[in-house]
Amino acid sequence: MEEHIQANPHHLSLTDRHNGTITGVKDVISFDLNAILLETESGMLSIKGHDLHVNRLSVEKGEIEIAGTIDGMVYSDVNTYARKGESIFTRLFK
Repeated sequence: MEEHIQANPHHLSLTDRHNGTITGVKDVISFDLNAILLETESGMLSIKGHDLHVNRLSVEKGEIEIAGTIDGMVYSDVNTYARKGESIFTRLFK
């Protein structure tokens, strides 16, 4: 059995659906007031809500702090977003 060791452990902390800290972030794919799409050590993370803001981003540390009203968070495999003929935005906003 192959063991997967993460370079930056992925951790998600959310307080009262309004403030969150996420570590293990590899890349910020997109963000606006209604959605944030992140590539993390544990896969793609889609955050939906309203009045969303990125308060702090540290690419070197792989950390991000977000604020706003968070309605939902969904993980998926990175490979799911590489399907032929569909853009990330098409799948994200279905």
